[in-house]
Amino acid sequence: MQMRSIGIMGGTFDPIHYGHLLVAEEARWRLRLERVLFIPVGQPAHKKNYDVSPAERRHAMALLATNSNPHFECSRIEVDRPGPSYSVDTLEELRSIHGDKVEFDFITGADEILDILTWRHPDRLLSMCRLIAVTRPGYDLGDLAKRLPAGFLERIETLELPGVNISSTEIRSRVRKGLPIAYMVPECVERYIRKHELYGGQC
Repeated sequence: MQMRSIGIMGGTFDPIHYGHLLVAEEARWRLRLERVLFIPVGQPAHKKNYDVSPAERRHAMALLATNSNPHFECSRIEVDRPGPSYSVDTLEELRSIHGDKVEFDFITGADEILDILTWRHPDRLLSMCRLIAVTRPGYDLGDLAKRLPAGFLERIETLELPGVNISSTEIRSRVRKGLPIAYMVPECVERYIRKHELYGGQC
């Protein structure tokens, strides 16, 4: 029987945007993933330089954004877990649910993977999943080899994708300034942001 593969997209998703969705769909297709599981962070483990929106708001936006894709699923696993959210704890919980019948591909940016040694129990994390380092064309992959142990590199696969120059930081800033965010986020997410006056915006 062929092993099932599930992609994991973790993040603050404050808010989720088309860049996240494009990466997830491209990774699903290229890596032949059964589905991609979006996991909004409950309580960020590391302090952010801005006030993070409530977890329920961020989960609701992720749920709205992923609902139309039958291969996407939005999980509450970190939203419902008390205390700071750590990827290793999430992988252990997912492994306890699915057993050894599923392979997990943890999809994140190459820049984030450069800091993996600062993550909680990175060796334990890598024993439970393969890391997919998403890069843009022209990205210098040499830093991965220079900064990470060889044993870590064996569990990391790079995935070059076309760059989408959209960021959650920019979206929050545009909402505060009253600028449009159409075509940066799905319409349903924009309506949610406007309705709940997130990021200092008005209805």
